[in-house]
Amino acid sequence: MKLEDYTYIYFLGIGGIGMSAIARWFNAKGYPVWGYDKTRTPLCEALEQEGIKVHYEDNVSLLPQEILQNKAQTLVVLTPAIPAEHTEWAYLKEQGYTIKKRSEVLGIITSAAYTVAVAGTHGKTTTSSIVTHLLHHAGVDCSAFLGGISTNLNSNLLVGKGSVEKEVIVVEADEYDRSFLTLFPEIAIVTSADPDHLDIYGDRAELIRTFQRFISQVKPGGYLFLHEDTDPSLTNLIQEGVKVIRYSLNNGEAHVQNLTINGRWFEFDAVSPFNNIASLRLGLPGFHNVENTLAAILVAQAMGVEPDKVASGVETFAGVKRRFEFVYEGGGIVYIDDYAHHPKEIEAFMASLRALYPNKRIKVLFQPHLYTRTRDFAEEFAESLSKADELVLLDIYPAREKPIPGVTSEMILKQVNCDVKEILQKENIIANLFKNGDFDVLATVGAGDIDTLVKPIKFFLEKERHGLE
Repeated sequence: MKLEDYTYIYFLGIGGIGMSAIARWFNAKGYPVWGYDKTRTPLCEALEQEGIKVHYEDNVSLLPQEILQNKAQTLVVLTPAIPAEHTEWAYLKEQGYTIKKRSEVLGIITSAAYTVAVAGTHGKTTTSSIVTHLLHHAGVDCSAFLGGISTNLNSNLLVGKGSVEKEVIVVEADEYDRSFLTLFPEIAIVTSADPDHLDIYGDRAELIRTFQRFISQVKPGGYLFLHEDTDPSLTNLIQEGVKVIRYSLNNGEAHVQNLTINGRWFEFDAVSPFNNIASLRLGLPGFHNVENTLAAILVAQAMGVEPDKVASGVETFAGVKRRFEFVYEGGGIVYIDDYAHHPKEIEAFMASLRALYPNKRIKVLFQPHLYTRTRDFAEEFAESLSKADELVLLDIYPAREKPIPGVTSEMILKQVNCDVKEILQKENIIANLFKNGDFDVLATVGAGDIDTLVKPIKFFLEKERHGLE
């Protein structure tokens, strides 16, 4: 199919981070865009302010007349989060509308472009955002579809100026539901391939096979930047002529030297097969983020960005919302919000917190995401969360899943080994902070709706707690 064959675009689940980026792209390209979502989130409100009409009731009568009267010219974009019993989806299927998954549409958009795809079970949003910033900062005309809100762009989308014959597109390559198999990139990064989404894949072996298929789609003459710790078999199906460079903090052809922490800044030298760059300064804390930055540097170097532009790009990268985001500092308290929702991500987050704040008392509020992930990794979650001095668990955020009997946050809590631990409802969190305020560093962690606590907690720390001092 060709996008030129369609005039009207309708989104089922427009408020998702990936869906909203594509909706913004169509809107920026001049297509009339509408959408449905279950909840009017700040992201939905932003889409409305940009001229996209969104409704929040699953009701066929709310479909725009343009969609109802122009079936052949309408493209419907679907997120996997839409339930099977959704009324509008059922109607549009029954009427024979063209319905494509988000990943399929992304594959169509990128098919004629020079594509940089960032994959991995952890780190892809931050890494793709750094890649985008380094290229944009260096004056490379590019577009980008991101899985988070880049602070530099204040958006999850960058639309290029169209000054080059072949558009350059940076895209986050999502392994969920095998979505990244619609992409055929010139450059790919794989940050990690740890077991996750086992509700989709069944076991680790199938996850690895799917990553192998994604890697096999990197075009001949292209580049694959692969984390040193990933499974060696990932490159089994790689096409001839693809250049593979492995990277990590301490090992691989690309690695880091002279790493020091100076306040919030991580300072280091990058060793690369392209060229070494000394005295880099990264304002996004975390050893894992140094690795993510190293992968992004390799992309910039492969695309010809000069070392001085790389260095200034690294220093001016302002981060991604909910990725090691500093929300509040004052009165001897630091409050950080992070999207980590896999044991490996939490382990990396806690290690970086401890490095930044040695000998400080750390309190973590964590919301498990998905019943299947909690069931599959309860022991690993407990181990990584035991690095906190105090832990508060929220109930599991179900997202697209139905409850699984016996799977609760208690599965994690009973295995956690830290001084103070408990399970609380969201509405009791502020009272808990008031009562148990013996901490120096506070972190909210998780991929569900724990972010709705960020503003109330910040307000409490600014007003209530400050008033107690």
